[in-house]
Amino acid sequence: MAKAKKSEGGLMETVKTVVYALLIAGIFRTLFFQPFWIPSGSMKDTLLIGDFLFVNKMAYGYSRYSCPFAICPIPGRLFFSEPERGDIVVFRHPVNGSDFIKRLIGLPGDKVQVKNGILFINGQEVPQVPDGQFEEVFEPQGPMGNLPRCANAPVGEGGTCISYRFRETLPPTERHPEGISHDVLNIEDAGSPSADNTDVFTVPEGQYFFMGDNRDNSMDSRFSQAVGGVGFVPKEYLIGRADRVIFSSAGRSMLYFWTWRPDRFFLKVE
Repeated sequence: MAKAKKSEGGLMETVKTVVYALLIAGIFRTLFFQPFWIPSGSMKDTLLIGDFLFVNKMAYGYSRYSCPFAICPIPGRLFFSEPERGDIVVFRHPVNGSDFIKRLIGLPGDKVQVKNGILFINGQEVPQVPDGQFEEVFEPQGPMGNLPRCANAPVGEGGTCISYRFRETLPPTERHPEGISHDVLNIEDAGSPSADNTDVFTVPEGQYFFMGDNRDNSMDSRFSQAVGGVGFVPKEYLIGRADRVIFSSAGRSMLYFWTWRPDRFFLKVE
């Protein structure tokens, strides 16, 4: 009898330990950092498929989407801090509920347009400087097995896939008075008319305009939500800012250690 009670007590202690661990993990994930895997190539070459990072959830305050399954009863945002142009942001898609990661391009009140593949903000051209080529192997990438798009297509599997790289410098911000400089990729000069040549988007109050760094391979705010794009993103859908890659694997599983990218471990993203 005593042995049975001892076993029951040990089981209860194990259950309590697991519950406490889950509560602590849930609080940590809700208030501080959320893990995020890069599933697609829309942010190349800043972020690669298989990069693993922690999203800083303290950066912009908290909303219902800060909690798993959006269960927090938070109206609007608490402790809100305005994001800066150039931040790499994880946000909840307003329609399909997926988590996206893109670069913040347009702040409330900004006028954003793309003409012949060149970004204009408030009527001013955002300068781009040619910066060589981005090369990768043409092969299935990540758990989803996506094939990259190539400027030199067609490319046979195992061949070298090329994109043209440019260095773009965004207008200055309070945190970056010189403006954030970052890579953008171009795959084709005559890209999708709606991607390379857009109307003028005026960003509404309380909303934001996002773009992927892989400009010809990103469904972002240039595209409406009705066609699978992002459109304007209200501030309550912001989850946090991506600051640093913690781990990176080029394979279909993080267990494939021979596909790890040690040069990207703890890499600062900008």
